[in-house]
Amino acid sequence: MKMSNTQTTDVILIGAGVMSATLGTLLKELAPDWEMKVFETLAESGVESSNEWNNAGTGHSALCELNYTKENPDGSVDITKAIKINEQFQLSKQFWSYLVNKKQISNPDDFIMGLPHMSYVHGEQNVQFLKKRFEALSANPLFEGMEFSDDPEKLKEWIPLMMQDRTSNEPIAATKIDSGTDVNFGALTRQMFDHLKNENVEINYKHKVLDIKRTDNGLWDLDVINVESGRVTHHTAKFVFIGAGGGSLHLLQKSDIPEGKHIGGFPVSGLFMSCTNPDVIEQHYAKVYGKAPVGAPPMSVPHLDTRYIANKKSLLFGPFAGFSPKFLKTGSIFDLVNSVKPDNLFTMLAAGAKQMPLTKYLIQQLLLSKEQRMEELRQFVPNAKAEDWEMVTAGQRVQVIKDTEEGGKGTLQFGTEIVSAADGSIAALLGASPGASTAVHVMINIFNRCFPEHMEEWEPKLKEMIPSYGVSLAENRELFRDINASTAEVLGLREKEPIQAG
Repeated sequence: MKMSNTQTTDVILIGAGVMSATLGTLLKELAPDWEMKVFETLAESGVESSNEWNNAGTGHSALCELNYTKENPDGSVDITKAIKINEQFQLSKQFWSYLVNKKQISNPDDFIMGLPHMSYVHGEQNVQFLKKRFEALSANPLFEGMEFSDDPEKLKEWIPLMMQDRTSNEPIAATKIDSGTDVNFGALTRQMFDHLKNENVEINYKHKVLDIKRTDNGLWDLDVINVESGRVTHHTAKFVFIGAGGGSLHLLQKSDIPEGKHIGGFPVSGLFMSCTNPDVIEQHYAKVYGKAPVGAPPMSVPHLDTRYIANKKSLLFGPFAGFSPKFLKTGSIFDLVNSVKPDNLFTMLAAGAKQMPLTKYLIQQLLLSKEQRMEELRQFVPNAKAEDWEMVTAGQRVQVIKDTEEGGKGTLQFGTEIVSAADGSIAALLGASPGASTAVHVMINIFNRCFPEHMEEWEPKLKEMIPSYGVSLAENRELFRDINASTAEVLGLREKEPIQAG
Protein backbone atom coordinates (compact mmCIF):
# COMPACT_ATOMS: atom_id res chain seq x y z
CA MET A 1 0.00 0.00 0.00
CA LYS A 2 1.73 3.16 -1.20
CA MET A 3 1.38 6.45 0.66
CA SER A 4 1.47 9.98 -0.72
CA ASN A 5 1.88 13.51 0.58
CA THR A 6 -1.04 15.34 2.17
CA GLN A 7 -3.25 17.43 -0.13
CA THR A 8 -5.15 20.38 1.40
CA THR A 9 -8.57 21.64 0.34
CA ASP A 10 -11.46 23.74 1.70
CA VAL A 11 -14.30 21.22 1.60
CA ILE A 12 -14.47 17.43 1.36
CA LEU A 13 -17.75 15.67 0.64
CA ILE A 14 -17.87 11.94 1.45
CA GLY A 15 -20.40 10.04 -0.63
CA ALA A 16 -21.77 10.86 -4.08
CA GLY A 17 -25.47 10.74 -3.27
CA VAL A 18 -28.16 13.38 -3.46
CA MET A 19 -27.14 14.97 -0.15
CA SER A 20 -23.51 15.62 -1.15
CA ALA A 21 -24.71 16.72 -4.60
CA THR A 22 -27.08 19.26 -3.03
CA LEU A 23 -24.52 20.58 -0.55
CA GLY A 24 -21.80 20.82 -3.20
CA THR A 25 -24.08 22.59 -5.70
CA LEU A 26 -25.29 25.10 -3.10
CA LEU A 27 -21.76 25.82 -1.90
CA LYS A 28 -20.55 26.37 -5.47
CA GLU A 29 -23.13 29.16 -5.75
CA LEU A 30 -22.46 30.64 -2.31
CA ALA A 31 -18.67 30.33 -2.22
CA PRO A 32 -17.48 29.71 -5.81
CA ASP A 33 -13.82 30.17 -4.89
CA TRP A 34 -13.78 27.39 -2.32
CA GLU A 35 -11.92 24.27 -3.43
CA MET A 36 -13.95 21.09 -3.12
CA LYS A 37 -13.31 17.35 -3.39
CA VAL A 38 -15.69 14.40 -3.41
CA PHE A 39 -14.83 10.80 -2.48
CA GLU A 40 -17.15 7.95 -3.45
CA THR A 41 -16.40 4.26 -2.92
CA LEU A 42 -18.47 3.11 -5.90
CA ALA A 43 -17.87 3.71 -9.60
CA GLU A 44 -20.49 6.44 -10.11
CA SER A 45 -22.85 8.80 -8.33
CA GLY A 46 -26.35 8.05 -7.06
CA VAL A 47 -25.89 4.28 -6.80
CA GLU A 48 -26.96 3.57 -3.21
CA SER A 49 -29.91 5.22 -1.38
CA SER A 50 -30.33 7.94 -4.02
CA ASN A 51 -30.75 5.42 -6.82
CA GLU A 52 -34.20 5.43 -8.40
CA TRP A 53 -34.78 1.74 -7.62
CA ASN A 54 -33.66 2.10 -4.01
CA ASN A 55 -36.30 4.58 -2.79
CA ALA A 56 -39.99 5.24 -3.36
CA GLY A 57 -39.40 8.35 -5.47
CA THR A 58 -42.06 10.29 -3.60
CA GLY A 59 -41.58 14.02 -3.37
CA HIS A 60 -42.40 13.92 0.35
CA SER A 61 -44.68 16.85 1.04
CA ALA A 62 -47.29 15.26 3.37
CA LEU A 63 -49.91 15.37 0.61
CA CYS A 64 -50.56 11.63 0.98
CA GLU A 65 -48.44 10.27 3.86
CA LEU A 66 -50.79 9.65 6.78
CA ASN A 67 -47.91 9.18 9.25
CA TYR A 68 -47.18 12.94 9.08
CA THR A 69 -50.54 13.72 10.70
CA LYS A 70 -51.81 12.31 13.98
CA GLU A 71 -55.11 12.31 15.80
CA ASN A 72 -55.11 14.14 19.12
CA PRO A 73 -56.92 12.76 22.20
CA ASP A 74 -59.72 15.30 21.65
CA GLY A 75 -60.32 13.93 18.14
CA SER A 76 -58.72 16.82 16.25
CA VAL A 77 -55.91 16.20 13.77
CA ASP A 78 -52.45 17.68 14.33
CA ILE A 79 -51.05 18.88 10.97
CA THR A 80 -47.93 20.60 12.37
CA LYS A 81 -45.50 18.03 11.00
CA ALA A 82 -47.30 17.90 7.64
CA ILE A 83 -46.90 21.66 7.21
CA LYS A 84 -43.21 21.46 8.15
CA ILE A 85 -42.47 18.63 5.69
CA ASN A 86 -44.39 20.36 2.89
CA GLU A 87 -42.54 23.65 3.38
CA GLN A 88 -39.22 21.81 3.33
CA PHE A 89 -40.05 20.18 -0.01
CA GLN A 90 -41.03 23.58 -1.43
CA LEU A 91 -37.44 24.73 -0.76
CA SER A 92 -36.10 21.83 -2.83
CA LYS A 93 -38.42 22.57 -5.75
CA GLN A 94 -37.36 26.23 -5.74
CA PHE A 95 -33.68 25.32 -5.80
CA TRP A 96 -34.18 22.80 -8.62
CA SER A 97 -36.05 25.50 -10.57
CA TYR A 98 -33.13 27.89 -10.06
CA LEU A 99 -30.71 25.26 -11.40
CA VAL A 100 -32.89 24.66 -14.46
CA ASN A 101 -33.23 28.39 -15.12
CA LYS A 102 -29.46 28.81 -14.85
CA LYS A 103 -28.99 25.79 -17.17
CA GLN A 104 -26.88 24.10 -14.52
CA ILE A 105 -29.15 21.08 -14.86
CA SER A 106 -31.48 20.36 -17.76
CA ASN A 107 -34.50 18.32 -18.85
CA PRO A 108 -36.50 18.38 -15.59
CA ASP A 109 -38.71 15.64 -17.09
CA ASP A 110 -35.74 13.33 -16.51
CA PHE A 111 -35.97 13.73 -12.73
CA ILE A 112 -39.40 15.07 -11.75
CA MET A 113 -42.96 14.46 -12.94
CA GLY A 114 -46.26 15.90 -11.75
CA LEU A 115 -48.39 13.09 -10.31
CA PRO A 116 -51.52 13.00 -8.12
CA HIS A 117 -50.89 12.09 -4.48
CA MET A 118 -53.66 10.21 -2.69
CA SER A 119 -54.40 8.82 0.76
CA TYR A 120 -56.59 5.72 0.93
CA VAL A 121 -58.25 4.09 3.95
CA HIS A 122 -60.89 1.50 4.73
CA GLY A 123 -63.04 1.00 7.83
CA GLU A 124 -65.47 3.47 9.43
CA GLN A 125 -63.00 4.82 12.00
CA ASN A 126 -60.27 5.40 9.40
CA VAL A 127 -62.71 7.08 7.02
CA GLN A 128 -63.71 9.52 9.78
CA PHE A 129 -60.04 10.23 10.52
CA LEU A 130 -59.28 10.86 6.84
CA LYS A 131 -62.20 13.28 6.56
CA LYS A 132 -61.00 15.25 9.60
CA ARG A 133 -57.45 15.21 8.20
CA PHE A 134 -58.74 16.54 4.88
CA GLU A 135 -60.68 19.34 6.59
CA ALA A 136 -57.63 20.38 8.62
CA LEU A 137 -55.19 20.26 5.69
CA SER A 138 -57.36 21.79 2.97
CA ALA A 139 -57.78 24.98 4.99
CA ASN A 140 -54.01 25.55 4.71
CA PRO A 141 -52.54 27.21 1.57
CA LEU A 142 -49.99 24.41 1.12
CA PHE A 143 -52.75 21.85 0.61
CA GLU A 144 -55.05 23.92 -1.58
CA GLY A 145 -56.85 21.82 -4.15
CA MET A 146 -57.09 18.65 -2.06
CA GLU A 147 -60.33 16.67 -2.57
CA PHE A 148 -62.04 14.07 -0.37
CA SER A 149 -64.47 11.37 -1.42
CA ASP A 150 -66.09 8.30 0.08
CA ASP A 151 -68.31 7.86 -2.98
CA PRO A 152 -67.43 4.58 -4.78
CA GLU A 153 -68.35 6.10 -8.16
CA LYS A 154 -65.94 9.02 -7.67
CA LEU A 155 -63.24 6.62 -6.46
CA LYS A 156 -63.68 4.58 -9.65
CA GLU A 157 -62.71 7.72 -11.57
CA TRP A 158 -59.68 8.38 -9.37
CA ILE A 159 -58.36 4.83 -8.87
CA PRO A 160 -60.03 2.48 -11.36
CA LEU A 161 -57.50 -0.32 -10.85
CA MET A 162 -58.06 -0.28 -7.09
CA MET A 163 -61.86 -0.25 -7.41
CA GLN A 164 -62.13 -2.97 -10.05
CA ASP A 165 -63.73 -6.21 -8.71
CA ARG A 166 -63.89 -4.78 -5.18
CA THR A 167 -66.58 -6.81 -3.38
CA SER A 168 -66.22 -5.71 0.25
CA ASN A 169 -68.98 -3.53 1.70
CA GLU A 170 -66.50 -1.97 4.15
CA PRO A 171 -66.50 1.86 3.98
CA ILE A 172 -63.57 3.28 2.00
CA ALA A 173 -62.41 6.82 1.29
CA ALA A 174 -59.57 8.71 -0.34
CA THR A 175 -58.14 12.19 -0.68
CA LYS A 176 -56.57 13.38 -3.92
CA ILE A 177 -54.39 16.35 -4.78
CA ASP A 178 -52.92 16.89 -8.24
CA SER A 179 -49.84 18.87 -7.17
CA GLY A 180 -47.87 15.82 -6.01
CA THR A 181 -44.65 14.66 -7.67
CA ASP A 182 -42.65 11.58 -8.56
CA VAL A 183 -38.93 12.30 -8.23
CA ASN A 184 -36.06 10.33 -9.74
CA PHE A 185 -33.40 11.20 -7.17
CA GLY A 186 -30.81 9.11 -9.01
CA ALA A 187 -31.16 11.13 -12.21
CA LEU A 188 -31.18 14.40 -10.24
CA THR A 189 -28.01 13.36 -8.38
CA ARG A 190 -26.21 12.50 -11.62
CA GLN A 191 -27.17 15.84 -13.19
CA MET A 192 -25.88 17.80 -10.20
CA PHE A 193 -22.58 15.91 -10.17
CA ASP A 194 -22.18 16.51 -13.90
CA HIS A 195 -22.58 20.22 -13.15
CA LEU A 196 -20.06 20.08 -10.29
CA LYS A 197 -17.55 18.34 -12.55
CA ASN A 198 -17.97 21.17 -15.06
CA GLU A 199 -17.26 23.60 -12.22
CA ASN A 200 -13.88 21.90 -11.65
CA VAL A 201 -14.90 20.06 -8.50
CA GLU A 202 -12.59 17.07 -8.11
CA ILE A 203 -14.78 13.96 -7.99
CA ASN A 204 -12.98 10.75 -7.05
CA TYR A 205 -14.92 7.56 -7.70
CA LYS A 206 -13.66 4.19 -6.43
CA HIS A 207 -12.04 6.01 -3.50
CA LYS A 208 -12.92 4.95 0.04
CA VAL A 209 -12.33 7.04 3.16
CA LEU A 210 -10.56 4.80 5.68
CA ASP A 211 -10.08 7.20 8.56
CA ILE A 212 -10.88 10.75 9.71
CA LYS A 213 -8.82 12.48 12.38
CA ARG A 214 -8.69 16.03 13.69
CA THR A 215 -5.29 17.67 13.31
CA ASP A 216 -3.60 19.83 15.93
CA ASN A 217 -4.60 22.99 14.06
CA GLY A 218 -8.31 22.08 13.99
CA LEU A 219 -8.45 20.79 10.41
CA TRP A 220 -9.49 17.28 9.38
CA ASP A 221 -7.08 14.69 8.01
CA LEU A 222 -8.53 11.90 5.86
CA ASP A 223 -6.87 8.66 4.78
CA VAL A 224 -8.34 7.68 1.41
CA ILE A 225 -7.66 4.46 -0.51
CA ASN A 226 -8.03 3.94 -4.23
CA VAL A 227 -9.98 0.66 -4.15
CA GLU A 228 -8.51 -0.48 -7.47
CA SER A 229 -4.82 0.31 -7.00
CA GLY A 230 -4.62 0.11 -3.21
CA ARG A 231 -2.81 3.48 -3.09
CA VAL A 232 -3.55 5.54 0.01
CA THR A 233 -3.53 9.34 -0.09
CA HIS A 234 -3.90 11.92 2.70
CA HIS A 235 -6.26 14.86 2.35
CA THR A 236 -6.74 17.75 4.77
CA ALA A 237 -9.87 19.92 4.78
CA LYS A 238 -11.32 22.82 6.73
CA PHE A 239 -14.83 21.32 6.48
CA VAL A 240 -15.95 17.72 5.99
CA PHE A 241 -19.47 16.54 5.15
CA ILE A 242 -20.25 12.87 5.72
CA GLY A 243 -23.11 12.11 3.34
CA ALA A 244 -22.47 8.42 2.84
CA GLY A 245 -25.98 7.11 3.57
CA GLY A 246 -25.77 3.99 5.70
CA GLY A 247 -21.99 4.35 5.73
CA SER A 248 -22.13 7.68 7.57
CA LEU A 249 -22.35 6.23 11.09
CA HIS A 250 -19.02 4.38 10.86
CA LEU A 251 -17.26 7.48 9.55
CA LEU A 252 -18.84 9.68 12.21
CA GLN A 253 -17.53 7.27 14.85
CA LYS A 254 -14.03 7.48 13.34
CA SER A 255 -14.12 11.28 13.70
CA ASP A 256 -14.39 10.80 17.48
CA ILE A 257 -16.35 14.04 18.02
CA PRO A 258 -18.30 14.11 21.32
CA GLU A 259 -21.55 14.83 19.44
CA GLY A 260 -21.23 11.45 17.70
CA LYS A 261 -21.10 9.45 20.93
CA HIS A 262 -24.02 7.37 22.22
CA ILE A 263 -25.50 7.10 18.72
CA GLY A 264 -26.23 3.75 17.12
CA GLY A 265 -27.93 2.53 14.00
CA PHE A 266 -30.39 -0.22 13.08
CA PRO A 267 -30.43 -1.35 9.43
CA VAL A 268 -33.70 -2.03 7.66
CA SER A 269 -33.99 -3.15 4.07
CA GLY A 270 -37.08 -2.97 1.88
CA LEU A 271 -38.76 -5.00 -0.82
CA PHE A 272 -41.20 -3.75 -3.44
CA MET A 273 -43.43 -5.63 -5.84
CA SER A 274 -43.06 -4.36 -9.41
CA CYS A 275 -45.79 -4.90 -12.00
CA THR A 276 -44.66 -6.55 -15.23
CA ASN A 277 -47.98 -6.27 -17.11
CA PRO A 278 -48.25 -3.03 -19.18
CA ASP A 279 -52.05 -3.35 -19.33
CA VAL A 280 -52.24 -3.26 -15.53
CA ILE A 281 -49.70 -0.42 -15.26
CA GLU A 282 -51.83 1.71 -17.60
CA GLN A 283 -54.87 1.48 -15.30
CA HIS A 284 -53.24 3.41 -12.44
CA TYR A 285 -51.98 6.98 -12.32
CA ALA A 286 -51.16 8.19 -8.79
CA LYS A 287 -49.13 7.61 -5.67
CA VAL A 288 -51.62 6.12 -3.22
CA TYR A 289 -50.57 5.80 0.43
CA GLY A 290 -52.52 3.71 2.90
CA LYS A 291 -52.32 3.35 6.66
CA ALA A 292 -49.73 1.18 8.39
CA PRO A 293 -51.14 -1.80 10.31
CA VAL A 294 -51.48 -1.35 14.08
CA GLY A 295 -48.09 -1.88 15.70
CA ALA A 296 -46.13 -1.53 12.47
CA PRO A 297 -43.39 1.15 12.21
CA PRO A 298 -43.87 4.29 10.06
CA MET A 299 -41.48 2.90 7.44
CA SER A 300 -44.02 0.20 6.62
CA VAL A 301 -46.82 2.44 5.30
CA PRO A 302 -48.15 0.55 2.24
CA HIS A 303 -48.39 2.45 -1.03
CA LEU A 304 -49.23 1.74 -4.67
CA ASP A 305 -47.09 4.01 -6.82
CA THR A 306 -46.95 5.07 -10.40
CA ARG A 307 -43.24 5.66 -11.07
CA TYR A 308 -41.36 7.18 -14.01
CA ILE A 309 -37.89 5.69 -14.39
CA ALA A 310 -35.85 6.47 -17.51
CA ASN A 311 -39.08 7.99 -18.89
CA LYS A 312 -40.86 4.66 -18.62
CA LYS A 313 -44.01 4.26 -16.57
CA SER A 314 -43.86 1.61 -13.84
CA LEU A 315 -46.12 0.45 -11.02
CA LEU A 316 -44.76 -0.59 -7.62
CA PHE A 317 -46.33 -1.73 -4.36
CA GLY A 318 -44.75 -1.97 -0.94
CA PRO A 319 -42.68 -1.68 1.05
CA PHE A 320 -42.23 -5.03 2.72
CA ALA A 321 -39.58 -4.81 5.40
CA GLY A 322 -36.49 -6.98 5.27
CA PHE A 323 -33.42 -7.30 7.39
CA SER A 324 -29.72 -7.40 6.61
CA PRO A 325 -26.87 -6.52 8.98
CA LYS A 326 -25.37 -4.46 6.14
CA PHE A 327 -25.60 -0.66 6.38
CA LEU A 328 -25.41 -0.33 2.57
CA LYS A 329 -26.54 -2.67 -0.20
CA THR A 330 -22.87 -2.86 -1.15
CA GLY A 331 -21.78 -3.01 2.51
CA SER A 332 -20.44 -5.72 4.80
CA ILE A 333 -22.38 -8.28 6.86
CA PHE A 334 -20.30 -7.05 9.82
CA ASP A 335 -21.54 -3.44 9.55
CA LEU A 336 -24.01 -3.73 12.45
CA VAL A 337 -21.58 -5.53 14.76
CA ASN A 338 -18.76 -3.10 13.94
CA SER A 339 -21.00 -0.11 14.75
CA VAL A 340 -21.35 -1.17 18.39
CA LYS A 341 -18.81 0.75 20.50
CA PRO A 342 -18.28 1.12 24.25
CA ASP A 343 -20.01 4.52 24.23
CA ASN A 344 -23.19 3.31 22.45
CA LEU A 345 -23.40 -0.26 23.80
CA PHE A 346 -26.02 0.49 26.47
CA THR A 347 -27.95 2.69 24.06
CA MET A 348 -28.10 -0.20 21.58
CA LEU A 349 -29.04 -2.74 24.29
CA ALA A 350 -31.81 -0.45 25.56
CA ALA A 351 -33.13 -0.08 22.01
CA GLY A 352 -33.09 -3.85 21.55
CA ALA A 353 -35.16 -4.32 24.71
CA LYS A 354 -37.64 -1.60 23.71
CA GLN A 355 -37.99 -2.65 20.08
CA MET A 356 -39.23 -6.21 20.51
CA PRO A 357 -42.44 -5.38 18.57
CA LEU A 358 -40.30 -4.09 15.67
CA THR A 359 -38.13 -7.21 15.79
CA LYS A 360 -41.25 -9.39 15.74
CA TYR A 361 -42.64 -7.36 12.82
CA LEU A 362 -39.41 -7.74 10.82
CA ILE A 363 -39.34 -11.50 11.42
CA GLN A 364 -42.96 -11.78 10.28
CA GLN A 365 -42.17 -9.76 7.16
CA LEU A 366 -39.14 -11.91 6.34
CA LEU A 367 -41.24 -15.08 6.57
CA LEU A 368 -43.95 -13.86 4.19
CA SER A 369 -44.46 -16.00 1.11
CA LYS A 370 -45.16 -14.40 -2.26
CA GLU A 371 -48.82 -15.36 -1.93
CA GLN A 372 -49.03 -13.67 1.47
CA ARG A 373 -47.50 -10.54 -0.06
CA MET A 374 -50.04 -10.79 -2.88
CA GLU A 375 -52.81 -10.81 -0.27
CA GLU A 376 -51.50 -7.51 1.09
CA LEU A 377 -51.38 -6.12 -2.45
CA ARG A 378 -55.00 -7.22 -2.97
CA GLN A 379 -56.04 -4.82 -0.20
CA PHE A 380 -55.16 -2.21 -2.85
CA VAL A 381 -55.67 -4.15 -6.10
CA PRO A 382 -58.40 -6.78 -5.49
CA ASN A 383 -57.82 -8.68 -8.78
CA ALA A 384 -53.99 -8.67 -8.67
CA LYS A 385 -52.48 -11.79 -10.24
CA ALA A 386 -49.20 -13.24 -8.96
CA GLU A 387 -47.80 -13.71 -12.47
CA ASP A 388 -48.05 -9.94 -13.09
CA TRP A 389 -45.77 -8.97 -10.18
CA GLU A 390 -42.12 -9.58 -9.27
CA MET A 391 -40.02 -8.69 -6.22
CA VAL A 392 -37.50 -5.83 -6.28
CA THR A 393 -34.99 -5.22 -3.47
CA ALA A 394 -34.87 -1.56 -2.44
CA GLY A 395 -32.07 0.25 -0.62
CA GLN A 396 -30.74 -0.18 2.91
CA ARG A 397 -31.76 2.37 5.52
CA VAL A 398 -30.05 2.84 8.88
CA GLN A 399 -32.49 4.17 11.48
CA VAL A 400 -30.77 6.28 14.12
CA ILE A 401 -30.78 5.07 17.73
CA LYS A 402 -29.99 7.64 20.41
CA ASP A 403 -30.87 8.75 23.91
CA THR A 404 -33.54 11.44 24.07
CA GLU A 405 -35.33 13.31 26.85
CA GLU A 406 -38.73 12.33 25.45
CA GLY A 407 -38.07 8.67 24.62
CA GLY A 408 -35.34 7.82 27.12
CA LYS A 409 -32.34 5.63 26.47
CA GLY A 410 -32.09 3.78 23.17
CA THR A 411 -34.84 5.59 21.26
CA LEU A 412 -35.30 4.65 17.60
CA GLN A 413 -35.59 7.74 15.39
CA PHE A 414 -37.68 7.59 12.20
CA GLY A 415 -36.37 10.57 10.28
CA THR A 416 -33.30 12.49 9.15
CA GLU A 417 -30.65 13.56 11.67
CA ILE A 418 -27.75 16.01 11.40
CA VAL A 419 -24.81 15.52 13.75
CA SER A 420 -22.20 18.28 13.72
CA ALA A 421 -19.15 19.25 15.77
CA ALA A 422 -19.46 22.21 18.12
CA ASP A 423 -17.04 24.24 15.97
CA GLY A 424 -18.94 23.41 12.75
CA SER A 425 -15.91 21.83 11.08
CA ILE A 426 -17.61 18.50 10.36
CA ALA A 427 -21.21 17.37 9.85
CA ALA A 428 -22.78 13.98 9.21
CA LEU A 429 -26.20 13.08 7.90
CA LEU A 430 -27.89 10.01 9.36
CA GLY A 431 -31.32 8.40 9.07
CA ALA A 432 -33.90 8.00 6.36
CA SER A 433 -37.20 9.43 5.05
CA PRO A 434 -38.08 12.19 4.24
CA GLY A 435 -34.33 12.62 3.56
CA ALA A 436 -33.77 13.38 -0.12
CA SER A 437 -36.99 15.36 -0.54
CA THR A 438 -35.88 17.82 2.11
CA ALA A 439 -32.19 17.97 1.09
CA VAL A 440 -32.15 21.75 0.60
CA HIS A 441 -33.70 22.35 4.03
CA VAL A 442 -31.12 19.98 5.55
CA MET A 443 -28.27 21.91 3.92
CA ILE A 444 -29.59 25.26 5.16
CA ASN A 445 -29.55 23.77 8.66
CA ILE A 446 -25.94 22.68 8.10
CA PHE A 447 -25.02 26.18 6.91
CA ASN A 448 -26.53 27.71 10.06
CA ARG A 449 -24.63 25.27 12.26
CA CYS A 450 -21.32 25.12 10.42
CA PHE A 451 -20.98 28.49 8.64
CA PRO A 452 -22.81 31.01 10.86
CA GLU A 453 -20.18 33.67 10.12
CA HIS A 454 -21.10 33.55 6.40
CA MET A 455 -24.91 33.56 6.67
CA GLU A 456 -25.37 37.33 6.48
CA GLU A 457 -23.10 37.51 3.43
CA TRP A 458 -24.86 34.53 1.80
CA GLU A 459 -28.44 35.64 2.49
CA PRO A 460 -29.02 37.58 -0.80
CA LYS A 461 -27.82 34.61 -2.86
CA LEU A 462 -29.89 32.18 -0.81
CA LYS A 463 -32.98 34.33 -1.46
CA GLU A 464 -32.17 34.36 -5.17
CA MET A 465 -31.95 30.57 -5.26
CA ILE A 466 -34.82 29.99 -2.81
CA PRO A 467 -37.31 32.90 -2.96
CA SER A 468 -39.17 31.79 0.17
CA TYR A 469 -35.96 31.56 2.24
CA GLY A 470 -36.74 32.78 5.76
CA VAL A 471 -40.49 33.07 5.09
CA SER A 472 -43.33 30.72 6.05
CA LEU A 473 -45.29 29.80 2.93
CA ALA A 474 -48.05 28.35 5.10
CA GLU A 475 -48.69 31.87 6.39
CA ASN A 476 -48.36 33.62 3.02
CA ARG A 477 -51.02 32.27 0.68
CA GLU A 478 -50.28 34.63 -2.23
CA LEU A 479 -46.52 34.10 -2.07
CA PHE A 480 -47.07 30.33 -2.03
CA ARG A 481 -49.37 30.53 -5.05
CA ASP A 482 -46.81 32.59 -6.98
CA ILE A 483 -43.87 30.34 -6.11
CA ASN A 484 -45.85 27.14 -6.66
CA ALA A 485 -46.95 28.35 -10.09
CA SER A 486 -43.44 29.37 -11.13
CA THR A 487 -41.78 26.14 -9.97
CA ALA A 488 -44.48 24.11 -11.68
CA GLU A 489 -43.83 26.03 -14.90
CA VAL A 490 -40.05 25.67 -14.81
CA LEU A 491 -40.09 22.02 -13.75
CA GLY A 492 -42.86 21.09 -16.18
CA LEU A 493 -45.31 19.97 -13.51
CA ARG A 494 -48.41 21.13 -15.36
CA GLU A 495 -51.05 18.52 -16.12
CA LYS A 496 -49.75 16.36 -18.97
CA GLU A 497 -50.58 13.20 -20.82
CA PRO A 498 -49.36 10.20 -18.81
CA ILE A 499 -46.37 8.43 -20.37
CA GLN A 500 -47.22 4.99 -21.70
CA ALA A 501 -46.01 1.98 -19.77
CA GLY A 502 -42.54 0.80 -20.72
